[in-house]
Amino acid sequence: MVNKTSMSLAVALVCLAGCSLAPSYERPVAPVAASWQDAGKEGRAAADIGWKEYFSDAQLRGVIELALTNNRDLRVAIANIDKARAQYQIQRASLMPAVNASGAESASRTPEHLSTTGKDYVSRTYSAGVGFAAYELDVFGRVQNLKDQALAQYLATEEVQRSVQISLVAEVANAWLTLGADRERLQVAQATLQTQRDSLALVQRRFDVGTVSGLDLAQAKTSVESARVDAARYASQVALDENALTLLVGTGLPAALQPKTLVAQATQAELPAGLPADTLLRRPDVLQAEQQLIAANANIGAARAAFFPRISLTASTGFASPALDDLFTGSARTWSFAPQISLPIFNGGSNQANLDAAKASKVAQVAQYEKTVQSAFREVADALAQRATLGEQLAAQTALNAATDEALRLSQARYDKGVAGYLTVLDSQRSLYAAQQSLIGTRLARQSNLVTLYKVLGGGVKE
Repeated sequence: MVNKTSMSLAVALVCLAGCSLAPSYERPVAPVAASWQDAGKEGRAAADIGWKEYFSDAQLRGVIELALTNNRDLRVAIANIDKARAQYQIQRASLMPAVNASGAESASRTPEHLSTTGKDYVSRTYSAGVGFAAYELDVFGRVQNLKDQALAQYLATEEVQRSVQISLVAEVANAWLTLGADRERLQVAQATLQTQRDSLALVQRRFDVGTVSGLDLAQAKTSVESARVDAARYASQVALDENALTLLVGTGLPAALQPKTLVAQATQAELPAGLPADTLLRRPDVLQAEQQLIAANANIGAARAAFFPRISLTASTGFASPALDDLFTGSARTWSFAPQISLPIFNGGSNQANLDAAKASKVAQVAQYEKTVQSAFREVADALAQRATLGEQLAAQTALNAATDEALRLSQARYDKGVAGYLTVLDSQRSLYAAQQSLIGTRLARQSNLVTLYKVLGGGVKE
């Protein structure tokens, strides 16, 4: 009867649901405006648009796919998720008793001068049983709160992986676009160098027959050397771009996936921003900050539970016998039940200090969460502000390019007729070259802005 009563009490205590001393969690109010300027028309959220859908260029999609497979930073993030998941499972296991099976044999020899019979003998004892030791009953929710903390940290790690993927997609896209733009810049520089060399040859012939001065010849040579410097500089930059893109991708980049020039349109042209309350709360970095806040909140519950008694159980049942043949008979049955309670009385204030530290940590996490939301809001606002003006910049730069091209044509005609000096032609050539390079830069800025806007709005996780 005692056996049944004790074991029933143990089962009842094990099943006792612990109360939580953690504060009720409430998400902080986002300290940002209710809307963005230049948000654009309503439509699908960026987080719902897969990167394969958003990036319209097939080559770029192939490069991104390679990066998602081979990038080492993303592999580290995935490994950290596996580690956090395992740590959560370890903490979760503390909610249940660890049941172990055991079997043992003990043997001892008693010498004849110590034996009551005057003869030496060997005694043996065999035992087998199952039980659990020092299992804590989570009456005040300490173990549950530690489990909740580990879960929130695990979920935060998952959001880190999503953030890494979003950043990787955007970085690869921007690196690929930059490589295409610099290759186009190199082509313009090489074409300009060839034009300058042709002009130098023409000026040299005119100088040889005495129709132009030595100043014109020197100016033509200066223009050629300047173009050579730019061509060499852009050749070096293209090599650096290739190395950067290879590092991001994590493997060699096939020639078929490399851009020859800056593509006209690599992404969808329009991307609605939506409302901050709907958009920002879906960003992985904001979700990560919130999970860390939830973990800090649960840690307060664990710190509070340290002020209350801790109840632990040790119980076992099995068999014990001096003979192996009789081990599993009814008369050999054994059991033990040992509950223990520990009540903190004096610990030098460490429990209060731990609680104060947990509360301070939560205050810091609230501030960190609010700062993350504010930073995310600014990133979106900056990208939207750039998008609002880049279209006008591109139109103006295109018009400037056409105007400088016409100015060069007229300057060359006036020089050929002897109406103007060669310096006018050189100035027009420099203006056209600068306009061409600026046009490539403006086109790149517009494409990069669309990539950045997709990233800061939380796109890049879904395929």
